[in-house]
Amino acid sequence: MTSAAPLLIYDGVCVLCNAAVRFVLKRDRTETVRFAPLQGESAQALLAAHAELAAADSMIWIGADGGVALRSHAALAVGLHLGGVWGALAVAARVVPRPLRDRAYDLVARVRYRTFGRYESCPIPPAEHRRRFLD
Repeated sequence: MTSAAPLLIYDGVCVLCNAAVRFVLKRDRTETVRFAPLQGESAQALLAAHAELAAADSMIWIGADGGVALRSHAALAVGLHLGGVWGALAVAARVVPRPLRDRAYDLVARVRYRTFGRYESCPIPPAEHRRRFLD
């Protein structure tokens, strides 16, 4: 998979996931990250074309080089892209073994709707950022 710019695929009806998207929008100094909700046509086409991603139900990061990161690894890739303190935290978090990070990520993912809520449908992105959303 190759990409001209990094792509963050996220659960568009998840309140926590949408907060993460707003977090990235505010801190992405390069303004290169694109976004696609899992429920959208672009993400669905990508998932259909790549069977290895079919089980993903929260966050997928596709780097500008085409590399794919899932779960906690995706969150760290976002931090590295943002740089600064977020990049430093991502580097520091790598000392935690990936299986442990993924277990923590999976726990939050499992309770995200109960804890943070769920939208009826994917919120419409703010007008000033709409160009960065695929759907």
